[in-house]
Amino acid sequence: MNTAIQFIRAGAFALLLIFVAAAQPAVAQQAPNPTAQSVKEEQLLKALQPGSVISGRITIPDGSAATLIQPEGQDWRQFHQGTLPIIGAISIIGIITLLALFYATRGRIKIDAGFSGRTITRFGGFDRFVHWLTAGTFIVLALSGLNLSFGKFLILPIFGDAAFATLTGYGKVVHNYLSFPFMVGIALMFVIWVKDNIPNKLDLDWIKAGGGLFVKGVHPPAKRFNAGQKGVFWIVAFGGVVISVSGWFLLFPFTGGQIVGDQQFWVNVHAVLAMIFISAMLAHAYIGSVGMEGAFDAMGSGEVDENWAKEHHSLWVEEQKKLAGASPKGAVPAE
Repeated sequence: MNTAIQFIRAGAFALLLIFVAAAQPAVAQQAPNPTAQSVKEEQLLKALQPGSVISGRITIPDGSAATLIQPEGQDWRQFHQGTLPIIGAISIIGIITLLALFYATRGRIKIDAGFSGRTITRFGGFDRFVHWLTAGTFIVLALSGLNLSFGKFLILPIFGDAAFATLTGYGKVVHNYLSFPFMVGIALMFVIWVKDNIPNKLDLDWIKAGGGLFVKGVHPPAKRFNAGQKGVFWIVAFGGVVISVSGWFLLFPFTGGQIVGDQQFWVNVHAVLAMIFISAMLAHAYIGSVGMEGAFDAMGSGEVDENWAKEHHSLWVEEQKKLAGASPKGAVPAE
């Protein structure tokens, strides 16, 4: 009897083992595979319609905080980290190359008649203050802004993570605060100089003659500002307004009902225009310094040599003679 019971128990145990062994593969096949069944990020982003976002639930008033993933952000990041540095490199290196070639072929533009030893007041103290206020803040803004686009490629490998992080942090603070005097300078420049920068027929003649920049001895007549200087003025005026407006929205994000897409738009506008702005100002700085003899004195001391003034702004010199009632033998107010 005991033997029969033991035999039955052994047979039942054997059947149980066979059942478990047979059932185990089936259980393994039916177990969920999170990796295989989860939705990949790339597939999820592709499935979204343009302009849509992946949002969560929040309990705070700021509705933008619910956005988890914005597909357009991927495109913006690619543009900001890939395309924008290329645009900047082409524009800045391109203008530097052109200026170097111009200097190599044309050299410094000399005063053909030589220095006369007599000067005439080109710009008064307030004019020069406004110019250097705008120019000085622009230089710092340009350098701190360029660091955001090129710093990790040029500065980071040389100075290391800690120094680059410190430089970028302080650069951001300086960039934010100096933007306000820059905007003031742009507004003042427009107010005091717009009357002398209205385009006219005389500018077409100046452009046809290339401004006398390419042929020695050619000096097309011009008033207080020639066509080239007027072009720089309007670049600064219009460009300064747009870059200031875009910068304002970056300083005070999400104001006026803005969304993330608006911020990305203003960042791109600000960055692209800044690259173009920097390139234009490099050309302006070149002509106003090493590119043309006697030009820096206009914004340096405010007094320019009379022969320089006659060669580059002959009609303006005649106007000053009439105002003074005689040939300028000393400082003659240009206002």
